[in-house]
Amino acid sequence: MTRAELTVLVDNRAGFGCVEEHGYALWIDAGDRRILLDTGQSPALAENARALGVDLGRTDILALSHGHYDHTGAVPLVLSSAPHARLYCHSGVTEPRYSIRDGEARDIRMPMASMRALNALAVDRLRWNGESVPLGGGMGLSGFIPRRTDFEDTGGPFFFDPRGHRPDPINDDQSLWIATDKGLEVCTGCCHAGLVNTLMHLREVTGEGRIRAVIGGLHLGAATPERLEKTARALRDMRVGLLVPCHCTGEAAAAWLADHLDCEVHTGYSGFRLDTADL
Repeated sequence: MTRAELTVLVDNRAGFGCVEEHGYALWIDAGDRRILLDTGQSPALAENARALGVDLGRTDILALSHGHYDHTGAVPLVLSSAPHARLYCHSGVTEPRYSIRDGEARDIRMPMASMRALNALAVDRLRWNGESVPLGGGMGLSGFIPRRTDFEDTGGPFFFDPRGHRPDPINDDQSLWIATDKGLEVCTGCCHAGLVNTLMHLREVTGEGRIRAVIGGLHLGAATPERLEKTARALRDMRVGLLVPCHCTGEAAAAWLADHLDCEVHTGYSGFRLDTADL
């Protein structure tokens, strides 16, 4: 089973010596391989990596959870810093993306510089994964996550076009899993597929029913009371041992979960570290 040290490099909140940024990036050091899940928007990644003693040049795998700007902005930096790194992502990451609120459309797609860096990669460094894929060392990516629950949605008004005619289901959303001797440790980006959908899928993909920990964005800021209650019930039924909500979860939602779950809940931030050996 895998032992890994996880470090949040970019988050909306920051610990001492780090800077905050609306975005997310998680460093996973498993000894013989180092994986970066997402990159944040850009500026905070390099600054926080230096502050936390993380050498981005040692990145073996860059995995993208989905194609929004706040998770993909520093792709060029990472790929240039680690010329041997392989990139894993769903083919939908480069789609046009918009968030529409109060009639105003905002472009939230992957930045053009990141798209160019991705397209410039040699064939052997780029892996499009629509389905689950192993990353080696007892780790893997979920690939597309089926939407099964009737109470989860993408968490926002997302569209493929600026007029809001084509809803974006964010089918490129995926999460990373780590197999430990106490169950799965699940690393999410934004979890647009829904946390319960994600956990059900990973239990099927891996054959491991135990969920030891979940860390990452959960996109519950706009969740209804019904969704929060059903999510909490599912997490209790799955006996999730630890929850570390980050990034887009929403402060109120994170606080609600902390009050209604019987597992440990620690809000994440840039600089937050978690060692699977301590779980």
